[in-house]
Order: sequence, then C-alpha cells, then structure tokens
Amino acid sequence: MDVRARHVGGVVACVLVLSGCSSAPAEEPPPSRPAAGETSTTEPLREGEVTLAFGGDVHFEGVAGQLLDRPRGLGSISRTLRDADVAMVNLETPVTRRGQRDPKELENPGDRYWFRTGPRSVDVLADAGVDVVSVANNHAGDYGATGLQDTLAAGRDRGVAMVGAGRGAAAYAPHVVEVGELEVAFLAADMVQREGASAVWTARPGSLGTASARGSNADALVAAVEAASAQDQLVVVYLHWGKEYQSCPTQSQRLLARDLADAGADVVVGSHSHVLGGAGWAGDAVVGYGLGNFVWYHARQAASGVLTVTLDGGGAVQKSWTPARISPVDGRPVPLAGPDRTRAVADFRSRQRCTGLANDRAEAQADDPAYESSISRVDADLADRMRRSHRPGCPVPLRDLRHLRMTHRDFDGGARTGEMVVHRRWARPVTEVFGRLYDAGFPIARMRLVDDYRADDDLSMAANNTSGFNCRRVAGQTSWSQHAYGEAIDINPVQNPYVRPGRVDPPAGRAFADVRRDRSAPARLGVIRAGDLPVTAFSRIGWEWGGYWVSSKDYQHVAAPRGR
Repeated sequence: MDVRARHVGGVVACVLVLSGCSSAPAEEPPPSRPAAGETSTTEPLREGEVTLAFGGDVHFEGVAGQLLDRPRGLGSISRTLRDADVAMVNLETPVTRRGQRDPKELENPGDRYWFRTGPRSVDVLADAGVDVVSVANNHAGDYGATGLQDTLAAGRDRGVAMVGAGRGAAAYAPHVVEVGELEVAFLAADMVQREGASAVWTARPGSLGTASARGSNADALVAAVEAASAQDQLVVVYLHWGKEYQSCPTQSQRLLARDLADAGADVVVGSHSHVLGGAGWAGDAVVGYGLGNFVWYHARQAASGVLTVTLDGGGAVQKSWTPARISPVDGRPVPLAGPDRTRAVADFRSRQRCTGLANDRAEAQADDPAYESSISRVDADLADRMRRSHRPGCPVPLRDLRHLRMTHRDFDGGARTGEMVVHRRWARPVTEVFGRLYDAGFPIARMRLVDDYRADDDLSMAANNTSGFNCRRVAGQTSWSQHAYGEAIDINPVQNPYVRPGRVDPPAGRAFADVRRDRSAPARLGVIRAGDLPVTAFSRIGWEWGGYWVSSKDYQHVAAPRGR
C-alpha cells in the first residue's frame, strides 16, 4: 500500500511514503521516510480502507529519558503502531535546547512546570512507527516561540508531521495523508486553560502559536473540519482536553465532540487527564475521550494502550483497544497479555458507560442539555411528601428548608433531573456546586428525596441515592445529624461508604471500602478521591469532606462545619 502525506496551509510541507505496511516483527527496521516536498493529487477517491493508531501523552522526562539512548526505545508496543497505516500521539514537551522559560503568569505558581527534550525524542517516536504528532497542549509553549519553532523544525527534519501549531490561522491547517485512494486530514487543538498570555499559547494573526479549542476559538477548529470534509477527506481531530485524573468527559468535551462530529469529523480522540476515558460513537464518528499517558516519567497512572480505528470511504467502521501498562523502570508502555489483557480490555470498555456515547453507529448518543437548577420553598404538597423526613421536634422548621431541582449525569452518562432538600442558607451555593459537577461530568447515580425510601438512611444508601435533608440522629448517638439541619449531603453512598472499625455502610460499599483515594489513584466511576471536584467544590463554599476524618471515614459525606 502506498501512503503519502502533505501538510496544507503554507506552514509545513512534508511527505512520507510507506511501502508495504505490514505487521513486521519489532526488531525489524521501521519503514523509511523520504524527504519533504512531494504533493498529492487534488481529487481523492473514496475507496479502500485505512487503519489509524492513537496513543496518549508522551514525555521523555525522568526515567523515560533513558529511552532516548536505546535503539527501538519503545519496545514491543511499536508493533501495534506499525501495524497501522498511520499512528499518532501527543508530545507533551517542546523539542528544543534553546529559549527562555515562558512566565506562565496565568497559571498558579505552585503548578508551573517546564519541560523540554532533544531531537532524539522524535527519532524514538519515528522508529516506533509514529507518523503524526500533536503539539497542541499546555507544554508546547514552555520555552516560548523559540522552543515551539524548534519543535516544528525537528518534525520536519525527521519526517514526522507536527500538527496543532503554526502562524495564525495556519495552526489549524491539517496534515493530509493519502492511503491508497483515501485521504485523511489530521488536526489538533488545545482545550485546557492557557498557562500564559503570549501568542504561543493561542495562535494569533502573524504569530507562532498553538491551535486553541477554548471558547470561541473552537469555531476555527470546526471550520477546519468542515473544510477538510468538504474535500471528501476523512477527518481526525486530536484534542488536548478533559479534567485531570477524571475518566468521565466534561460537558464542554461532550459538546465539542458533538460539534466536530456534526462538522464531518470521523475520529475525535484526546488526552491530558492522565487517566483512560471511554470510547464510543457520536453519530458516525468514533470518539475517544481519554487515551491516558503513553510514554511517561512515572507509573502512578499506569493504565495505557493504543486505540486503533479502521475507516473506509464512508468513515469509521471499527475500533479496538490494545492495553498496556507504563513501566516504572523506563516509562514505556508495555503491552499486556493473557488474563491481564482481558481484564484491561474489559476495564477500557466499561469506561464508555459514563460518556453518553453509543455502542455503534446505529444507536443514538445521549443528550447534552445545559445545566439547570431551581430553588423553591416547601409548599403543602411537598410537606406532605416529606412527612417522614420532617416531623414535630425537628431542629429546623420547614420554612427554613428549600427544595432544589438540579440536572446531573447518571452513571450511564445520561442527563437527569434530581431533587434534594437543604437549608435555605445553602440552597444557592449547593446548586452552584452541582452545576460544577455536571459541567465536569462527575456522575451521580440518583438524586431523590429520602422520603422515597421512607426516610430510612439505610435504604437510601443501599439505593446509592445522593440526598440532603433528613431529620435523623447521628448513627448510634442521641445528637442530631447535620442532615437534620439541611447542612449535609451524601454522594454516591455505595462507591463512597461510611467506614468505621468493624462496619461499612451501606453493606454494598464493602467493595469500595479499601480502594485508594489519593489524588493519583485510578479513576473509578462515582468514587470520590482526595482533591476530586466534589471535595474541592464543596470546600469553596466552606463545607468539609468526611474522607478526611481520622477515626472513621465517611467518604460520601460533605457538610458545613458544625456550629456555623
């Protein structure tokens, strides 16, 4: 098969011809790449098939730096990359030895990191079978325009296409690859928050920078997809997006993926969260929300792999996942085999559940409505519904409670309207917090009044119900619970149980009693970890998380400090 490539837009002109793409053993030399300059036909023919392979974030810091000194540095994962007609990753570091550190004045001082590597890193990727690299990310500008310019030059010199950067509008120019009679256009853009104010973080007219998909900048990306699709090209978009350490997609990811699919994208994939996300179908497009880390300088988020997508003249037709784990020794992704592979594939497939993506092209994608909330007083009808959770002698009268209705994502990624009662003092802040959870894609299994469970806390927890007010005592004590004041909320009780010596509530939560909950722990559906958004968002309104308690751990519990 003949594979040719060109970069359009007047920024980078490069071409590669791969003859006889095959599943060659890893020890064989990689396919050759000719010099730049060749152009392609202008009228693509939509017949045949093309296979694309995608890996996640790549770094050559720390232990991964030793890969630069090894022939065939990425090892056996290269076989999967080379088996594809075109392979693509995200390079999370400038390729430069020059330049000055960008001030990154828009980033929090404690979160400022600067990375760079030498040209040998591009050789390692090329040797492994990588053909296209996204440089649209929050480290491309670590060493300013000089570092970004050197990165693009390193790709040109080594026949590896660098996409997602250029001068002005050229940053959105696609790299076009011909595979037989098909043409595939590769684009990339950064969707996370800018770290600096200079043009390098968002390409401006006449200035070198990265393609942005933030806010209104996404219009330029959508327009580039429409233009490529109008030329009868298959279109791939690689995005730097998502919330760090969260597997489920954010609302902005879902909306952008939908817009890109509607504009004609056939594949939309991305990374940045450092954990694996789900993959499925948005209309006719394959969407992969999180490819995780690929070559990385630590193995704290070790789950990795390659997403392979097959396309024909009509678009994407098939996807598959080759799982791997990042080696703590040298940072490369090592393919899994046997039972480990089976479990990893099942885990990757399960991550589709909260995405709202369809299983195949024939199914409908979940809706992505905007967040809505309402706050109302407890009227007579609601008071009648609440006759079990509120009764004479409760420490807060009904007039001081408010009924909330809020949009939330369920565990299947669907948008639901839930309800909850809290104290009037906290009504608006609570709706704002759940708005942040919705926009971030954090899933809530269900949200109903405890009266739907006879105001029985055990029954509500067993149903994995997220709830607020309930006029009850602290378990095993005579004092009122903070729930009796409308100043506490329990979130996904099964995934976040109340753990005390010799007891776990609800009983179904025993499976989650010992899961890791540190910031770098593996992402699990509905589980709250230290530093996760439910913790930080409620902290912003002054509430505290029961996962920080010492003698016991109430992982589901967030509440206002006592006495406030």
